[in-house]
Amino acid sequence: MRKVLFVEPVIFIYVFASSLTSPLVQQFIYRQLWEEEYNSTFVSNSSISHCEQNKSSPAYIKQKVAQEKTSVFNMQLDLTGAVPSLIVAFVIVANGDRQGRKRSLVLPSVGTLVANICLAVISYFSLSLSILFAVAFISGLFGSIATFLGGGFAYIADVCQDEKQKTTRIAVVDLIFGIVSGLAGLSSGYILRGIGFTWTFVTASLLHVVNIIYIIFFLEETVDVSEFQREAPGSCKELLKETFSGVYMLFKTAPYKKRILIIVLLFIFMMYLFTATGGSSLFTLYELDEPLCWDEVYIGYGAAASTSISLTSFFGVYLFSKCLKDIYIVFIGIFSYIGGMVMAAFARTTLLMFLVRVPSLLCFMPIPVLRAMLSKVVLTGEQGAVFACIACLEVVVGTISFSVFNILYAATVAWFSGFSFLLSAGLCLIPLAALCWLLCTSWNEEDLALLVSEEVSSIESIDS
Repeated sequence: MRKVLFVEPVIFIYVFASSLTSPLVQQFIYRQLWEEEYNSTFVSNSSISHCEQNKSSPAYIKQKVAQEKTSVFNMQLDLTGAVPSLIVAFVIVANGDRQGRKRSLVLPSVGTLVANICLAVISYFSLSLSILFAVAFISGLFGSIATFLGGGFAYIADVCQDEKQKTTRIAVVDLIFGIVSGLAGLSSGYILRGIGFTWTFVTASLLHVVNIIYIIFFLEETVDVSEFQREAPGSCKELLKETFSGVYMLFKTAPYKKRILIIVLLFIFMMYLFTATGGSSLFTLYELDEPLCWDEVYIGYGAAASTSISLTSFFGVYLFSKCLKDIYIVFIGIFSYIGGMVMAAFARTTLLMFLVRVPSLLCFMPIPVLRAMLSKVVLTGEQGAVFACIACLEVVVGTISFSVFNILYAATVAWFSGFSFLLSAGLCLIPLAALCWLLCTSWNEEDLALLVSEEVSSIESIDS
């Protein structure tokens, strides 16, 4: 059977299935905790959610308590799965240079499949929410979306020879991520109303089954695994040693300028990811709260509105890469994010909340461009190591950011629910300052290309 080198369909299906269930899990937890607080069935109609706006009403106070409980529960749930997924992400993606990229794609798909099946069972039998902690831990043992995307981006780096093509194709993946998650978010509200929580989770499970079949039987492996089988580690200890040594050598043997570039770029990636993940993760809770009081359909509309951001960010990367250096594209994207977060902090009407996406039209650009910049810094045999670092940062930073901002939101929702958005915008000054330092002292794409070329020539001369 002839296999293909297109990983984009795998990413499409995985992101759609995950984005279909992600807002539903939050809503499922919110409804369950609401019913426990009120000791009554959750009520939702076609225009608004079960949302009390009269601040003197006892229901308003209970509503705030439900918001706080949901925020803290989400934080605890995310932390439960973060630790095992961090270890798996580092080991699997880093070893992709020797053992192939497909493992990084298959394992997270299996883990998400298991999680969705468990969610369907919990929903159908109305089981305790505490079971979700066991589900999060078990699915974390298979890796997370960071493991999946780390393997996917390393796969793309393997098949792209041209540097501009690499930037564009990595941006295409982020475009797929944004558009598909928007479409899934849009349809999630209608699917939830039509078939309920249980069958929505079943539908997502079936999509993951299709994805696993495609990866195993139709996707070509980009790494010649047989070449490394003779040198395969004999034990788990040797495997871990090889894994950490690969990442260690990435920094140890690199020239000084290259080492500085990698460290600073990873720091910028980490800080922007922290602010962007933390701020955007609160949108669902913010929209459920007064005065917006959105129901599941409006939340789906809001998620779908993000599709335009993914699309404009992709075209921004595509067009700006023809006339601007990568570092300037990152600048533009960060300023776009700051504008959106400041506007979101003061959005008090449905129209204004939708218009938040306008200043944010280019805010997705920094992530794919920073990935491409890091990929350009390293050699072909170091792609797995650098994307393992990125995957670990995504797990650690995403978890910490999610936890910090959820705790902060729970503490500030009673007096100013938009405070977390303002903090997220303010924290963007840190990556901006690092970019300015890099621009003034180190970053020059022409010198970088020469540096990598010289490193390749040095390695070839040693081998000969």
